[in-house]
Amino acid sequence: MSRAMQCQSCLPWGSWARLPRSLAGSRGTRGVSVRAAAVPGPAGRCFLGKILCTSSISLPRGCVRYQGGSQQNPAQPGSSRHGQSQLRNVASSGAIKKHQQSLSAWFSHQPNEERQFGPSFSLDAVHVDPVIRESSLEEILKPSPDLTIQNQLQQPSRRVISLHNLFDMDACGRQVKNVVLYGTVGTGKSTLIKKMVVDWCHGRLPRFELVIPFSCEDLSHSHAHVSLRRLITKKYQHLRDVVPVLEASNLKVLFILNGLERLNLDFRLAGTELCCDPNEPVPPSAIVVNLLRKYLLPEASIIVTTRPSAVRRIPGKYVGRYAEICGFSDTNLQKLYFQMRLSQPGCTGEESQDCSSAEQENLVEMLSRNLERHNQITAACFLPSYCWLVCTTLHFLYFTRTVPPSQTLTGIYTSFLRLNFSGEVLDSTDPTHISMMKYVAKTVGKLAYEGVMSRKTCFSEEDLQQCFEVEMKTESELNLLEVFRSDVFRFFLSPCVQPGKEHTFVFTIPAMQEYLAALYVVLGEKKTLAQRVGQELSEVIGKVSEDVAVVVNIISKVLPLRFLPVLFNLLKIFPRYFSRVSGKDKDAIAHTMADELFKEEDYYNDDVLDQINSSILGVEGPLRHPDEAPDDEVFELFPIFMGGILSRRNRAILEQLGCSIKNLAAFEIAKAMKKTVIRKGRKGLPPSELMDYLFFLHEFQNERFTAEAIRSLRAVNLSSVKMTPLKCSVLASVMSTTCHEVEELNLTSCNLDSGSLRTLFPVLLRCKALHLQLNSLGSDACKEIRDLLLHDKCVVSSLRLANNPVGEQGARYLAEALAGNRSLTQLSLLHTALGDPGAEAIAQHLAENQHLQELNLGYNSLTDTAALRVVEVAKRHETLDKVHLYFNDISEDGKRALDSLRMDRDGVRALVFLTAGTDVSDYWSHILNVVQRNLPFWDRERVRQHLALLLQDLESSRSQTANPWRKAKFLRVESEVKKMLGKLQDGTL
Repeated sequence: MSRAMQCQSCLPWGSWARLPRSLAGSRGTRGVSVRAAAVPGPAGRCFLGKILCTSSISLPRGCVRYQGGSQQNPAQPGSSRHGQSQLRNVASSGAIKKHQQSLSAWFSHQPNEERQFGPSFSLDAVHVDPVIRESSLEEILKPSPDLTIQNQLQQPSRRVISLHNLFDMDACGRQVKNVVLYGTVGTGKSTLIKKMVVDWCHGRLPRFELVIPFSCEDLSHSHAHVSLRRLITKKYQHLRDVVPVLEASNLKVLFILNGLERLNLDFRLAGTELCCDPNEPVPPSAIVVNLLRKYLLPEASIIVTTRPSAVRRIPGKYVGRYAEICGFSDTNLQKLYFQMRLSQPGCTGEESQDCSSAEQENLVEMLSRNLERHNQITAACFLPSYCWLVCTTLHFLYFTRTVPPSQTLTGIYTSFLRLNFSGEVLDSTDPTHISMMKYVAKTVGKLAYEGVMSRKTCFSEEDLQQCFEVEMKTESELNLLEVFRSDVFRFFLSPCVQPGKEHTFVFTIPAMQEYLAALYVVLGEKKTLAQRVGQELSEVIGKVSEDVAVVVNIISKVLPLRFLPVLFNLLKIFPRYFSRVSGKDKDAIAHTMADELFKEEDYYNDDVLDQINSSILGVEGPLRHPDEAPDDEVFELFPIFMGGILSRRNRAILEQLGCSIKNLAAFEIAKAMKKTVIRKGRKGLPPSELMDYLFFLHEFQNERFTAEAIRSLRAVNLSSVKMTPLKCSVLASVMSTTCHEVEELNLTSCNLDSGSLRTLFPVLLRCKALHLQLNSLGSDACKEIRDLLLHDKCVVSSLRLANNPVGEQGARYLAEALAGNRSLTQLSLLHTALGDPGAEAIAQHLAENQHLQELNLGYNSLTDTAALRVVEVAKRHETLDKVHLYFNDISEDGKRALDSLRMDRDGVRALVFLTAGTDVSDYWSHILNVVQRNLPFWDRERVRQHLALLLQDLESSRSQTANPWRKAKFLRVESEVKKMLGKLQDGTL
């Protein structure tokens, strides 16, 4: 077959050598070889009639088929001049120019997902052409090689060809007219065609004077007969004056047929009659067939895009060139795409361009390094669509300042699948018409779910056979599997790049495994054999019993068969009983979600957003040794995706993809979740796990459910969680579902800045105890805190700002806040670089405050003057009774002045040293605990010096007392200080 195909492909256009074999029902005819040109119009039909009479071949009306290459027209000077004249008239009318403007506006339009999940970029601004390699029908038909990363990324034996050179002469010197451009899902076929059309609109495709694109999906939905002329003018009204002269002129026309797999084409003469008249109404599929046969507009060029499984629907004799889109098989193309996409102005959506540009450059650099490691992301970004997903996810993680309901991680993945599958059926020739996404959910989803349950990410051939082949029963199922293998398999699964695992497969994007596992569960595909049989039996009985009951009721009125209606009424009970039993499935889904969400072995992992970030950008540091035992796989996104899929918006998108989740099912699952998820969420969770829980509530997008869950959280501890702008937005969004007061919000060491405080402002207003230590909050952040404390709805009573670079200016903002605040009772400014000017600013406004009870100014380099000034103001304060001044530069004279303060006389106590006159201070353990807690963030040498001073002070005070009880107390405290000094010098503290 292949040799015959090769010989035939070398024949010039217009060869009839194979025509008699291809004619159905032409018995008794004799073969004839004729070279002729397509001559449209009456003259052409007369010429063909002579040929047919001579050769005694009976053909339907229309022109004969020509080989998919060049044609040699006989000289027709009069006709040519007339056509050129008409063309000039058309060109002067501007019809084609209007057509270009219309196409440019339409094809430059980006899908909703582009605008929803990031800034919208034009194709001219961000586009990298994927690798296109010339192919042949023999290569398409032969078995594919082992799917390894080397075969996927390196294919040197096939010639690379550019998009603009697809219609160049082939190896036999023929001008190519018909091109089949094929590629698996996600390789960028549609985007490439859009770029081709936009290039022609802007004059970058001079080979063609007119481009007419058609969507085969649109054509497949039209069943009425229509002529080519009507089909063009109906879609492109500007071409009304051009279409009549298409046949007569020498206009270089390109037809684009995108998505040929949507059409069922029949190239047999018995199935599709020949037609060369653009005005003759025929089915749309017949127009496509005759265009490819070159009976209709033989001079026109045609480019067809399709998936690999549908390539064979076009006989090879009608194809001049096969070309395969190989995606970004070169990592340099991947880097170029990321560079262009992530470095675009406006990508961050921020006004501060210097800061945002640095962050963009850092992202690109980290991503490039991860690609150079030939990590699994290299295999993923072989598909341009996954490059889009990576950029969109990074934009979501780094540049999201607010999170409207439409922006969720689940929404990104659901929309990504809609962009690539858009409700397509897996095989248009299959009678079941199962959608591609539904098939993926049933098969790949099963593989994903079993991998999640067994904590496995690598799958062997046996695993794949168990999920895809074990239930193959019919020819139709086997055909669907073959289509899936050729078109979709590499979209979801790719060869593993880890040494020793080259012949196993992993999910192309790790998070996709958890998404598909979640979809598999939520769709109810996880059923036992008894459940499946019961459901099918229930549906059959339900349908039959209704019809039979009607007949029996009629018969029972005539015949005394009163037991029959009773029997059939009993039969109708089964579907109702089964529906109640099947309702337990919703409880099982809710329990699965709760168990996976609160799995204790995952309590101390990074939160899921940091895990996604690491999977894309990699983990900085030395690579793992191949013999080193791998960490346990973590699947914390699985329950979060389950909740996200149940949101109304994602269910609507999945409905378009053929995966229906009914409103009642979602309601029952949410109802069952209240018994499990909310109850377990009330327990104390580690900070990273609590962040995952909040993110789950955001993804679920159920306001009533979220409000009930949040009301049960009286304290929120997110300490040491890196609160990116996205996480701050998620926290603010989730907490906004209620208005209850929060007892405590701990945001210690969370990388907060002034922007984070602005995002969290509504939440902070409702928090009684607010911990903001160790966040590098400077004067800008203090300005936000000032506005917070002066707000009339502020309930903050305890504010801790220790170990932040507040500085003098920040102290002034806080002093203004103290003057007007009515709720604050405790303020900690420990180690905030206030200095004497900052303390002086606090002291100036302290008298205007009426509620503060405790003020901590320790470790701020205060001298005697500033310390005594604060204490003098504190003496006159109505409620302030405690001032922390330890670890400051206070002299012995200052110490004696502060030691002389008496609570009963002066109304304030100053905590400066571990001693109080000739006794040990009641707060010595508190001071040492503060030192021990903050030692990792303080200057160790300075702490050592202060501890030495404290030790000297203890020894001096002990020598001044004769009370043995007091001496024992001094000795105990001295031992604690010496122990701390020893550990500090040894480096063990």
